Amino acid sequence: MKPNDAEPRIVYEGKYQRMVVRGTWEYSERVHAGGLAAIIIAVTPEDNVVFVEQFRVPVQARTIEMPAGLVGDINAGESIEVSAVRELEEETGWTAAHAEVLLIGPTSSGASNEKIAFVRATGLSRVGTGGGDESEDITVHEIPRQRAAAWLVEKMAEGYELDAKLWAGLWMIEHHLDGTPRD
Repeated sequence: MKPNDAEPRIVYEGKYQRMVVRGTWEYSERVHAGGLAAIIIAVTPEDNVVFVEQFRVPVQARTIEMPAGLVGDINAGESIEVSAVRELEEETGWTAAHAEVLLIGPTSSGASNEKIAFVRATGLSRVGTGGGDESEDITVHEIPRQRAAAWLVEKMAEGYELDAKLWAGLWMIEHHLDGTPRD
């Protein structure tokens, strides 16, 4: 019997994750509808890339990430675009006039069913200070676009964990999905 032919067995279920055994595979599933998160690619009117810094328990370290959040965790049925703008505002204090889903794919296909949507946020305007909700301690960084990659390398050298999706996000700032440079 192939692993995908076996019946799944839930061995643990929490508020946001469940652990599943299916044949010889062990993996996690997102409990919220769709198992989808959004990562927001945002550049301010001053041409600064918006990053967030926070302590992440699973890696026991401070991380540098692009703003991100679960789709539909607050309002069931919420679109990816609406979720992305809500998370951007909550985490960074910036809102966006437009949000465009660029692509959707798995985050770690051998370990989780979670998918991530890369969302480009444009028409940014400041509406608050950010910092996340009452359970979060987020520091917002606005780094000049031309210096963003070098800044990330510096942060890595300082011991920060960097979300690997940052590099894809930086590429998407500069390119269309077909690889051609953006205007």
